[in-house]
Amino acid sequence: MLRKQIQSSTIASVGYETIKSLLEVEFTSGEVYQYFNVPLETYSGLIKAKSHGDFFNEFIKEQYEFRKLEEEV
Repeated sequence: MLRKQIQSSTIASVGYETIKSLLEVEFTSGEVYQYFNVPLETYSGLIKAKSHGDFFNEFIKEQYEFRKLEEEV
């Protein structure tokens, strides 16, 4: 999935797949998580937020099922 770089102290990039409502978040730590059944409006809100980290913590982190992607070797 292509991810868009964003300016955040905690989030490096985000991507979204409309058909699957799948949000992918790469953190500045290098970890990548996928969040399932995330509405397009929530992804748009994350992109437009003044603080991406605050928006993520309030509206995404504990709201959606997720999985951590394994690092590629």
